Amino acid sequence: MEKFTTHAGLVAPLDRANVDTDAIVPKQFLKSIRRSGFGPNLFDAWRYLDIGQPDQDCSGRPLNPDFVLNQPRYQGASILLARENFGCGSSREHAPWALADYGFRAIIAPSFAEIFFNNCYKNGILPIVLPEDEVETLFRAVEAAPGFSLDIDLPSQTIRLPGGRAIGFEVDAFRKYRLLNGLDDIGLTLRHADKVKAYEARRRQEEDWAF
Repeated sequence: MEKFTTHAGLVAPLDRANVDTDAIVPKQFLKSIRRSGFGPNLFDAWRYLDIGQPDQDCSGRPLNPDFVLNQPRYQGASILLARENFGCGSSREHAPWALADYGFRAIIAPSFAEIFFNNCYKNGILPIVLPEDEVETLFRAVEAAPGFSLDIDLPSQTIRLPGGRAIGFEVDAFRKYRLLNGLDDIGLTLRHADKVKAYEARRRQEEDWAF
């Protein structure tokens, strides 16, 4: 998993509340358990004018010109600004996979669905909770200034706006450790590889019949 320490990126505003995981990546695309390849189908039903199918080449599909990610000013965005209860609905981990594969490294919202929130940390995405008034201020700033970018510093837990104003945010210490070190669930387990090997060796001696 890619580490997250600091990130500077263009902000894309998704001005919708209660965005569920089926909207983030629709159910027909859940046939793969690979973490990659879901980016073209992120927000599929909103992003395209047709109905997407698995294994379909998205390069020739008709785009919805009104959807935010299709607008030229937001091309290359890596920070998503959203409304409350982002990531609600089913627990599919494909949702953060699709967001990460598209290129998003951070999501800012007033609140997140709990399972989605946890899955972000497992997949290298930093979900940042800010008060609604701060989020509203950011929405207005993004709308007013094409090319609006933010600098996010995870070690100091701050977001720096153009002009220098800084906003602090809270993050659980263990989740912060995971992101700073690029540790998904497998990575966390592999930290104890020597202990696992020692246990298996001891068990093989004590209970050789099991092997």
